[in-house]
Amino acid sequence: MAVLYRGKCICVSKIGEKWYEIVVEQIVWRGDMMITSLALIFIGGLFMGAIFQKLKLPSLIGMLLMGIVLGPYVLNLLDASVLSISADLRQLALIIILARAGLSLDLEDLKKIGRPAILMSFVPACFEMLGTMLIAPRLFNISLLDAAMLAAIIASASPAVIVPRMLKLMEKGYGTDKNIPQLILTGDTVDDVFNIVVFTSILGLASGERVSAMRFGAIPIAILAGIALGVLVGWGLTFFFKKFQMRDSIKVLLVLSIAFLLVTLEERIEDILPFSGLISIMAIGVTLLKLAPHRAKKISAKLSKLWVGAEILLFVLVGASMNIHYTASVGLKTALLLIVILLIRAIGILLCLIKTNLKWQERLFCVFTGIPKATVQAAIGGIPLAMGLANGDIMLAVAVITILITAPIGALIIDKTYKRLLAKAEVQ
Repeated sequence: MAVLYRGKCICVSKIGEKWYEIVVEQIVWRGDMMITSLALIFIGGLFMGAIFQKLKLPSLIGMLLMGIVLGPYVLNLLDASVLSISADLRQLALIIILARAGLSLDLEDLKKIGRPAILMSFVPACFEMLGTMLIAPRLFNISLLDAAMLAAIIASASPAVIVPRMLKLMEKGYGTDKNIPQLILTGDTVDDVFNIVVFTSILGLASGERVSAMRFGAIPIAILAGIALGVLVGWGLTFFFKKFQMRDSIKVLLVLSIAFLLVTLEERIEDILPFSGLISIMAIGVTLLKLAPHRAKKISAKLSKLWVGAEILLFVLVGASMNIHYTASVGLKTALLLIVILLIRAIGILLCLIKTNLKWQERLFCVFTGIPKATVQAAIGGIPLAMGLANGDIMLAVAVITILITAPIGALIIDKTYKRLLAKAEVQ
């Protein structure tokens, strides 16, 4: 039998022929299993998401539960090849999240709202992180560094829950006379990026990098370098899109391809020049929105459609990665942690709103918007476990329980209280 191998025709014996047939069968079987697994993920995720939407709950909860059912700890219907690339798929989802965040962050809104928006971008998260670092080591018997990583994972509010609800309030006119929905949108968008940058920095330390003043000093350098590179790339893309006409779908692919390269570049040159690829991705979006708002909004709309599939992959695979037996053992501890740190986060939010013209009811509503957590937790919660870090299983379990508890509760509270707590302005 002759076999074509790397451009050469090679004769093999009958034994070799049998081996060749077995290898081909294995490849085809693996391919079929991966395709079947992806079909189960998308069909199951869509089905359960639709059910939870009918129940007026976030669809992501249904996707997460479907992942648990399909995963190795329940029905075990997903092929190992899909689970092995789960971390890469979650990183893809994270890049899409940041690209959308940048394309929706209008600097003019930030200037218009002023000091409260800037403070909401990091103060509540810092309060919550400090609370987690104080409590988590005692609850889960982990080190302070692991507690800091866990804090960065669970401190973000969820854009998947917050963004559609704030857009609905803006359409109906609730709280718009005082820019409350805009305040929440802007603050939560930057808050997510802030937490991701903090998580990335702590992850580097936990991966074995030497803790030193120089290492911490590199963090602001990485942020500034990331912003500078992102602005430069965003300016270049604006010029390129203006010079060459192309479909919006092509523009999205180009933006995402550059985002992938920036993340890879960060890892390649971190010893030479520290910079944050994640910050660069967001800065590209902000620059595009600033220089060419009409074009940026079209790209954002296309990314939103792409997010439909990425969201299903993200939450189903996170659910599939979770060890439900271990998660059940830390459930009560996680619930206790969430009660304490959400109260601490509420204090941070209220401090940000000092000397504003908001009534107490409106301030209470702002506190409620800090409850739901989901998207960022799903995107980065499994990274420590995927990297083989100690206590990675604890971090993933806490992240998943955080989503299951806070996303539906937060969404319900926001939906049931906005008419009572916010004044309705005339929609123009």
